[in-house]
Amino acid sequence: MSSQRPTLADVASAAGVSVSTASLAFSGAGPIASTTRERVLAAAADLGYLGPNPLGRQLRSGRSGIVGVVVGDALRRSFRDPVSIQVLDGLVGTLGEMGLGVLLIPGPTDPAEVPVDPLVLSAAMDVAVLLWGSGTEDPVLQALRRRGVPTVVVEGIPEPDVATVGIDDRRGMADVVRHLQELGHERFACVTLAFDRQRRDGFVEPARWDEVVWQVTRRRLDGVLDAGVTPDAVYETPASLVEHGKAAGFAILSREDRPTAVVCQSDLLASGVVLAARELGLAVPGDVSIAGFDGLDLPWLAPDVLTSVVQPLAEKGMVVGRAVASLLAGDIPDPTVLPVTLRPGTTTGPAPR
Repeated sequence: MSSQRPTLADVASAAGVSVSTASLAFSGAGPIASTTRERVLAAAADLGYLGPNPLGRQLRSGRSGIVGVVVGDALRRSFRDPVSIQVLDGLVGTLGEMGLGVLLIPGPTDPAEVPVDPLVLSAAMDVAVLLWGSGTEDPVLQALRRRGVPTVVVEGIPEPDVATVGIDDRRGMADVVRHLQELGHERFACVTLAFDRQRRDGFVEPARWDEVVWQVTRRRLDGVLDAGVTPDAVYETPASLVEHGKAAGFAILSREDRPTAVVCQSDLLASGVVLAARELGLAVPGDVSIAGFDGLDLPWLAPDVLTSVVQPLAEKGMVVGRAVASLLAGDIPDPTVLPVTLRPGTTTGPAPR
């Protein structure tokens, strides 16, 4: 037996068809009888032929079959966040149905690092997805523009040359603040996501509230202000993780002028504040009401169920996948904004007297 790998021509010869017909049997495209396809695949199995060389197919089509997904943070943090996982699940499932693969590209772990990963500059990709949009001056987006890579920006600023998919988070945050106002709350604190790639940790003076670069943080902070509330304290966290919310909770709830309501820009941050309140001996919501954003199922927080703004995470990923398909077809879809809904839970109640 020859040690040389069988070729498509060998399969075509064994099946008694032309090479072009054998190619159609593997591609699944074009007119070919089912009996002919079965004969070609049977001949391939007999010869141990695994299919056309994917590199050759890429060269012929001019496409890599890869979508680069820039997660915007270290992968070890992103995969601890159910929000990222559920959005990626919806996205990857949709891309898989189109026969597309995914290249995950992390963000820098240190503000001193170069903000653009080398893969953004050199990796083969047909479309790029920026999972957490920052702004028009985002160096990653600028690098992709220079390469001419069509791009979907998730939760970014709509621009004519990119596809954008977002949620109505500004209104959602205003809704949860109004819910707390109806319960009689007047003293608010806000725990935010990072303002920019510096990822600071601590209280933010009002002078810095207008310096937010990352759009998710900007919109959700604006939602609080839209409800007519100026927070007594704003605490910036480096990432959406429970431990950062807990640190913020201890800092906020240990103040002499402790607020009666804490509004958090993610559920993981809010759950950390709840844990801090428990350790400080505060009743939730008797002493302090706490609300989050995302609508996650957090059974480990029982008996509490977070009051939260629910966003359609898996659906958002699927919509991003469909935007990728549009870009591959040469079209830039209109910006998509998905609705959010307020889900009252057990962590908010009437303001203490």
